[in-house]
Amino acid sequence: MILDTTDCAILSSLQEDGRITNTELADRVGLSPSACLRRVRSLEDKGVIDRYVALVNPAAIGKATSVFVEISLSSQEETLLKSFETEVAKHPAVMSCHLMAGNSDYLVRVACRDVEDYENLHRTHFSRLPGIARIRSSFGLRTICDRTKHDLT
Repeated sequence: MILDTTDCAILSSLQEDGRITNTELADRVGLSPSACLRRVRSLEDKGVIDRYVALVNPAAIGKATSVFVEISLSSQEETLLKSFETEVAKHPAVMSCHLMAGNSDYLVRVACRDVEDYENLHRTHFSRLPGIARIRSSFGLRTICDRTKHDLT
């Protein structure tokens, strides 16, 4: 989809503050409230706006430890990939999972309380996933940058 400057302005504002009122948004982007609402609904209908969420501070809920898990599977067979993807996504500590090109098949980001919490997750979930050949875990020491806003230029 081709986005014009007004669409980009709407998306930028919503990425900064998803709770902005339609009237405030319309003022920011130079549209009437009804025209702005039509634009937002069109962006939603076309799938450009995927969903609205509240971003929670992991430290505030006791999940300040980020673990990046590289997983290699024993085979690239399609049914095994699908089975792995279905099972890995079931655990609520898994924040993201990406099929990769390179040394490992998947990169999984996990949010946990501490090392012991991750050890339990590793033992009871990751090591039991279908087709596991290798698991390599790296602990994040400090988050430098964690963006949720996409550059629209």
